[in-house]
Amino acid sequence: MLDELKNRLGEEIERLTHELQVVLPEAIKKAVEHGDLRENSEYKAALERQQFIQARLNHLTMRAGELSKIDLSQIPADRVGFGSRVTVTDMRTREQEVFTLAFGDFIDKDNLDSGQISMASPLGQQLMGKKKGDKVSIQLPRGERKLHVKDVVTLPQMLDKSETA
Repeated sequence: MLDELKNRLGEEIERLTHELQVVLPEAIKKAVEHGDLRENSEYKAALERQQFIQARLNHLTMRAGELSKIDLSQIPADRVGFGSRVTVTDMRTREQEVFTLAFGDFIDKDNLDSGQISMASPLGQQLMGKKKGDKVSIQLPRGERKLHVKDVVTLPQMLDKSETA
């Protein structure tokens, strides 16, 4: 999971760097050739895109630095943490759900039914550090929701399984 995140981040950084260094300079050059820059919407749009890409690259570079600092040996093998797959049972409805804790900006937005939740979300924060058998209570706008942690598969456990397979 961590390597996948690093790869996705690296690919986006590479794509945006190419756009910033190759595509946008060409667009700005063409817009400048059209003359008066005060009323040149193509020029303004290219500059705005350039500013957006620079800000996004700064953010992604910061995230890449944070990811590189994650020491998998420091992630607990018996508690919910980054990358954990958690099975919970709603204590009222008895329905089971499976969640995978991830960084918010790395959640697969193309597949919102993937069960990924942000570690920064209220549910993610409540699940962090919990063990199998623990109970979680979360206050939602529609009322309190109580969950029972039925199973926890941590990132270190997943890595151990993939290495022995």
